[in-house]
Amino acid sequence: MERTLELCCELIQRASVTPDDAGCQVLMMQRLRAIGFQCTPLRFGEVDNFWAVRGDSGPLLVFAGHTDVVPTGPEEAWDSAPFSPTLRDGMLYGRGAADMKGSLAAMVIACEDFVAAHPEHPGRIGFLITADEEGPAVNGTVKVLDYLRQQGEQIDWCLVGEPSSSAELGDVVKNGRRGSLGAVLTVKGVQGHIAYPQLADNPIHRALPALHALSLQRWDQGNDFFPATSLQISNINSGTGATNVIPGELTALFNFRFSTEVTAADLRRRTETLLDAHALDYSIDWQLSGEPFLTASGELVAAVVDCIREATGLETELSTAGGTSDGRFIAPTGAQVLELGPVNATIHQRNECVRTADLPRLAGLYQGIITRLLCQ
Repeated sequence: MERTLELCCELIQRASVTPDDAGCQVLMMQRLRAIGFQCTPLRFGEVDNFWAVRGDSGPLLVFAGHTDVVPTGPEEAWDSAPFSPTLRDGMLYGRGAADMKGSLAAMVIACEDFVAAHPEHPGRIGFLITADEEGPAVNGTVKVLDYLRQQGEQIDWCLVGEPSSSAELGDVVKNGRRGSLGAVLTVKGVQGHIAYPQLADNPIHRALPALHALSLQRWDQGNDFFPATSLQISNINSGTGATNVIPGELTALFNFRFSTEVTAADLRRRTETLLDAHALDYSIDWQLSGEPFLTASGELVAAVVDCIREATGLETELSTAGGTSDGRFIAPTGAQVLELGPVNATIHQRNECVRTADLPRLAGLYQGIITRLLCQ
């Protein structure tokens, strides 16, 4: 079996549902130690992470990724057992095949081949691996970056192995992500009998015009790299369950995905100004999951674009679309950050899969990027 495919299968067999690493990181560290990496396991709370580095001086290129996967859902809904890697019609099926154990395997194989060709290579190569990306992301990459700051480490370039591709390997590379700002809005009223509305204050009636106004707001125009900021209301909850009771409270959940044209502080201020204008009695709890980040150009972009063009003939698209990733934590350190990985069509779905031929090709892309950045 091809080496990248074989290693990916070994990783899939480990049922690492977040935050359980299930031994994936031990396997990776064994392979990396064998080629001269110094590996440091880092456990924070219930989360396993590790940092690995090879080389003594020079610029630092880091591969970042996660060993945890999302739950499978009902296993009987899969065509094959989700943690039994299955080859079928040129595809490898299994939870994590695309997100992101295929990328992890390709990273390790790329480094094995690069070190074999350049045992005394200039610069340094690092691995920042967590089992907390699919979960709350509290004890993972954030804590490892704190550790690296204490060690005086500065990442120059970072490749995140998220499944970035759309239809073909390398057709899309993520060079940034939108920010994510969530809110829990509680609107207070006065509970009462539905037949005596004059003795109550219905929070639903009060909140709906304000929520409608929020949904119609144009927060910015976007820019060359980001679409316009969007707000989506994801949940509204109120009522006692009885049909003859005016509720005393309404709770609404909404989320901004925002561009670099606004800040989280801007969005909070403008939202609260609008709510105040509707004379609501309310409280709001904000959660900033990540600021927007962007690597518009630089050595990493040039190396990745050149490697993809040379290996596939594709002119890759630089995109900031989609959700977010742990790149949001790494970019603020000053690192150039890109996401490059397999086709993402089946991630988080049943029958998650990756093209078997894409795995060694991805390893080849990663190896080419290392060579361009450290040896040319």
